[in-house]
Amino acid sequence: MTTTQTDLATQLRTWRRHLHQHPELSFQEHETSAYIEAQLRAMPNLIITRPTPTSVLAVLNGGQSGRTVLLRADTDALPIHEDEGADAAYRSTRDGIMHACGHDGHTAILLGVAQELSADPQRVHGEVRFLFQHAEELPPGGAQELVKAGVMRGVDVVTGLHLNSQLPANVVAIKPGAFMAAPDTFHITIQGRGGHGAHPEQTVDPIAIGAQVVTNLQHIASRHVGALDNIIVSVTQFHAGTADNVIPDAAVLAGTVRTFDPALRERAPQLIDQITGGICAAHGATHTLDYGFGYAPLINDAQVAAVLRDVAVQTVGEEWVYDALPTMGGEDFSAYLQEAPGAYLNVGAGNAERGITAPHHHPRFDIDESSLMTGVRVLKAAALRLAQRD
Repeated sequence: MTTTQTDLATQLRTWRRHLHQHPELSFQEHETSAYIEAQLRAMPNLIITRPTPTSVLAVLNGGQSGRTVLLRADTDALPIHEDEGADAAYRSTRDGIMHACGHDGHTAILLGVAQELSADPQRVHGEVRFLFQHAEELPPGGAQELVKAGVMRGVDVVTGLHLNSQLPANVVAIKPGAFMAAPDTFHITIQGRGGHGAHPEQTVDPIAIGAQVVTNLQHIASRHVGALDNIIVSVTQFHAGTADNVIPDAAVLAGTVRTFDPALRERAPQLIDQITGGICAAHGATHTLDYGFGYAPLINDAQVAAVLRDVAVQTVGEEWVYDALPTMGGEDFSAYLQEAPGAYLNVGAGNAERGITAPHHHPRFDIDESSLMTGVRVLKAAALRLAQRD
């Protein structure tokens, strides 16, 4: 039986709303992956496996020769309590957990593409893999684990999409080259000497020293790298002290560094260590730096990005296709791009008239569900095109 566009749009909403009501955190997506597997097993012609306990892989062998294409969707939610004013029709049923980044929509879209393509494998070239990935939100991330599990073995090209509430619904945005940054982290412990708040001269105050470190780390972007280089150094945590009248022994600072350029990425911890060490030495303190390299920067392959742009223009019309701007946000989709050429795109999901404007990772985050159908149309067309040999 042929699925009409109306039927598919209804099914997409059903999938998305179920997932939104039942969110699970990274590496805990047991119910989510079981639900996804059940939906896939209701579709014909798919070979379904579980490469990790909370991920699902479905493979469709096409009726014509061609390349192997992997399509990826992420499935995990965030430790955020959904705003009490959220739509009661699909508000999260789990306190403190919600889909605040659109992964419920990504999963619904990929299920829709699987349903559409599996119904008529004879029109498909090569092999299409539908990968439902766990743990995008929590480093080291599910993508790296799945690469080690072999899901990219034999893959010729990889693609995926992200719903974006900051773009108008149903717009498609893509760019070649650097698209998303490497999201690295740092933790600095400043060791001073505590004492009574009434006698600061007898102490080495880690709070005062830490305040100088916070200020001077901003000089990395403004004074240590070129004006055209892209780097963000944000101190997002400062922990010190337990009483009003006690200067503590130590202070802990933590934050994130965002870069695109590999050389600048490697240089960043050296700069942080140098600046922190200099300030501490000047005041008689010491420090330790724990620096964590997160996901690699997401660099879109120029040729694949060009194909996706052409597919998007043919699918939604040129007026709906935007040149995307790079973002300092990170994405572990980059792990797949280390294994095969590919590209990642955005589909707009915002709607100011309906009040759908909250940014990602916000307790009021939502999407215009019409974007789900746009995602299916574009990703399906991309899979069909990319699987064809040149």
